[in-house]
Amino acid sequence: MEHEKTDLRGKQVLVFGAGRSGIAASMLLAACGACPVLYDGNESLTEDAVRAQLHQAGEGNEGVGIVIGALTDSLIASVDLCVLSPGVPVDIDPVNRIRNAGVTIWGEVELAYCLSKGEVLAVTGTNGKTTTVTLLGELMKRFAGQERVHVVGNIGIPYTKVAAATTEESICVAEISSFQLETTHAFHPHVSVITNITPDHLNRHHTMEEYIRVKERIAERQTDQDVLILNYEDAVLREFGSRIPKTGPRVVWFSSARTLDRGMYLENDVLKLADDSGVEDVIHTDELKILGAHNYENVCAAVLSALAMHMPLDQIREVLRAFSGVEHRIEFVAEVDGVCYYNDSKGTNPDAAIKAVQAMKRPTVLIGGGYDKDSSYDTWIESFHEKVKALVLVGATKEKIARCAKAHGFENVRLCETFEECFDTCVALASPGDAILLSPACASWGMFKDYEERGRVFKQLVLKRSQMK
Repeated sequence: MEHEKTDLRGKQVLVFGAGRSGIAASMLLAACGACPVLYDGNESLTEDAVRAQLHQAGEGNEGVGIVIGALTDSLIASVDLCVLSPGVPVDIDPVNRIRNAGVTIWGEVELAYCLSKGEVLAVTGTNGKTTTVTLLGELMKRFAGQERVHVVGNIGIPYTKVAAATTEESICVAEISSFQLETTHAFHPHVSVITNITPDHLNRHHTMEEYIRVKERIAERQTDQDVLILNYEDAVLREFGSRIPKTGPRVVWFSSARTLDRGMYLENDVLKLADDSGVEDVIHTDELKILGAHNYENVCAAVLSALAMHMPLDQIREVLRAFSGVEHRIEFVAEVDGVCYYNDSKGTNPDAAIKAVQAMKRPTVLIGGGYDKDSSYDTWIESFHEKVKALVLVGATKEKIARCAKAHGFENVRLCETFEECFDTCVALASPGDAILLSPACASWGMFKDYEERGRVFKQLVLKRSQMK
């Protein structure tokens, strides 16, 4: 599907926000012949510091103007277009002043789309976006080749950073946030996905109704030549799907809880595809390295997107079997001596850690503990049921969690002083057929810089153990 590329040569463009997205947007605008001015209201920033970021981003930054502090009426009057970074709310006073002056406001996704070529597959939703986009990116790379596929958006690489390099053969797999959807106009993905919608970011969107409206904008420009993939288990999305007009995209459903006449669903641990030709088994969940009903929904969304691009099922299955998940999110690390190791260092609170426990299919030795955020651990302990055989604790919260576990009748708890001691204790407790899961229900501070460093150390310990064999 071709989309018309916009000509911004010679246009004066105000880029609002000097973070990573703003830097990438400014570089793209300069590369396409526009005249960008990078603005940030944070007076603690210096022009030299912003210029250094631009310089680090690459050549061609010399033509980017920089304004720090107050946004003047004369600057607003001088621009043809404003590009908002996702972190800038659309209803703050400076943005209202820009809008009231009649200046068109785009977001970075709109800018990237209008200056790029090729096909766009876009994923939004409250949860599951990153896993779905990562898997879909792997599927498209297998199908179309590494060089044609760009995985962009909220996942880490700004869409604006790759837009200039796209061709008619390119495929952009984009993770799109609600913040980014607020400021789209022409944005028109061929395939769009909404994984689910639950309350989030209400400090930004103010009401649940507005949050839902913004999420649904992902399909606003889609036609009957396009595909919209929705989660049937989400009541908001079921209602949205029923409102799609005949001139709108073809709606395809997925479900982790019921059979569907058309779409993908989970039944008896098998992901199945139902279409006009009947029902076909796609893959047994035992063949997947990622675990949990929420992840099976993500797999369905990614597979349906790949099928919409006419990718053969045999190729899809190859990628699914190899996919280890997103780093630090119930990530399969390795199997050593019959024990599977999973890194869920991103499980920094009890709610997130419960999902990891529920996803386990083997008796599990669980690593918990860390920084004390005054969390309550009762529901986490209650989720152990028959799944967790031992709890190995480390960090500032270890005694607090141990008391909570014992209050709930869970007695097999070990306390350790160091993370390495904790790992060795888990290895000693685990038997072939078990899993060792790092899902601490706590932040990492005090022992590690962040959850990513904690996850990397865990994986290094697993790798070291596997190399000893």
